[in-house]
Amino acid sequence: MKPHTLLLRAAATSLAGLLLGCAAPQSLYRWNDYPAQVYSYLKSDDASHEEQIQRFEKGIAQTAATNAALPPGYLAHLGLLYLNIGRTDDALHAWQQEKASFPESAQFIDYLIDNMKKNRN
Repeated sequence: MKPHTLLLRAAATSLAGLLLGCAAPQSLYRWNDYPAQVYSYLKSDDASHEEQIQRFEKGIAQTAATNAALPPGYLAHLGLLYLNIGRTDDALHAWQQEKASFPESAQFIDYLIDNMKKNRN
């Protein structure tokens, strides 16, 4: 093999390795428009709780279709929206799903559930 061919192959291999190393990492979660939804909720924008719930539920369906995972807090926030419109059973279910998906949230989720039960009585 000629020296310049060997050098050319080495350069091509190095360039390919460099380009593959610069590929964008894949996200662990499918965020959908979750950050924008939380921002909208905190700003008390025009979107009603029902509209926000519909967006969250649509995001859950999209995420399930791609076999991706929901980000931390997604289901907890959905539970809060459910609670705000009186759907306490749905809120409990969403919080229990959040707790199962992210065990480190158990203390906070338990706090939310306890407060909801206290205020219910």
